[in-house]
Amino acid sequence: MIIGIYSRSITISSISVLNKIMTFLSARNVIICLYKQVCDDDCLSQLEVEPDAWYDSHEQVDKHWDMMISLGGDGTFLETVTYVRNKEIPILGINIGRLGFLADIALPEIEEALALVYQSKFSIEKRAMIKLVASEPIDSSFNYGLNDFTIRKSDKATLIKIHTWINGEFLNTYWADGLIVSTPTGSTAYSLSVGGPIVVPESNNFIISPIASHNLTVRPLVVDSIHEIKLTVESRSPTHIASLDARSFYFERDLTFTLSKADFYINVVKIEGHSFFSTIRNKLMWGIDKRN
Repeated sequence: MIIGIYSRSITISSISVLNKIMTFLSARNVIICLYKQVCDDDCLSQLEVEPDAWYDSHEQVDKHWDMMISLGGDGTFLETVTYVRNKEIPILGINIGRLGFLADIALPEIEEALALVYQSKFSIEKRAMIKLVASEPIDSSFNYGLNDFTIRKSDKATLIKIHTWINGEFLNTYWADGLIVSTPTGSTAYSLSVGGPIVVPESNNFIISPIASHNLTVRPLVVDSIHEIKLTVESRSPTHIASLDARSFYFERDLTFTLSKADFYINVVKIEGHSFFSTIRNKLMWGIDKRN
C-alpha cells in the first residue's frame, strides 16, 4: 500500500500529529511519500519515521498511489487537489485546521480512521470539478476548481457588472461586488456565506451566487452542470480579481471566462460515521437547540 501525505506546513507544535500518522502507517509496512516542503529543518529533526520517498510537484504524484492524506484544514485539502488532479487518487482529509467540511477527521479519530483505511473499510464520494477556459492566457497552472470560480471587484472599484450567458443565451447582468459559480462541494464554502443554497455532493449542478448584489430581486440560481456558463466583466476599473478555489489572479476587464463541468472527479474518502449529512449537521450545529 502506498500513501502520500500533504500538508502546507507542520510546526513543532503539530509534529506529534504527523508522527502519529507516519508511525501507524510504517508499522503496517505502508510506503509513505511525504511532501518535501512540509516542515523546516527543526521540524524535520523531530520526525520519528523516515518517509520512503519525497515529492514536491504534481508530476511526482503517481496515479498508482492508493491514497493521499491531506493534513490541515479545508484550504489544505484544496491544495492537495492540485497535486492529485485527474489521477483519481482518493483523498482523506484530517483536520488540524478550523471548520473542516472536507477535512472532516478530527484529531481523536485519527488512529480509528487510519485503521479503517488500512482495512479498506471506507467509501468514496465523487466530487465534481469546475473547468475554466479563458479567452487569453491566465496566471494559473491548474484551471480547475473543486469549490468555486469567483470574480470580485478590485479594491478601487465601486461595483462591477458581470454579464452572464448560459449555453449562449443571455441570463443577466449582475450589478454586484462579484459573482461566485460553485460546485455542490463549494455550496458550503464562499457561496454559503452570500446566501447560496446547500447542495448535496452527488447533485449535478452549478450554483450562481452574486456577492452583494445591487438588485434586491436577484438571488442565487441553481443550474444543471451540463450547461456552459460564460462571464465577462464591465466596470470603471481596468483590473479585477478572479479565483479558482483559493488561487487568485488579476485580469483585465475585457477577458471572457467559460465555465463547464470537468471530465474527471475528485475522490473523497469517507469512513464509517462520516457522511455529508453528518458533517453539515455537526459543523453547522444543526439541532443544537434547547428544545431538542
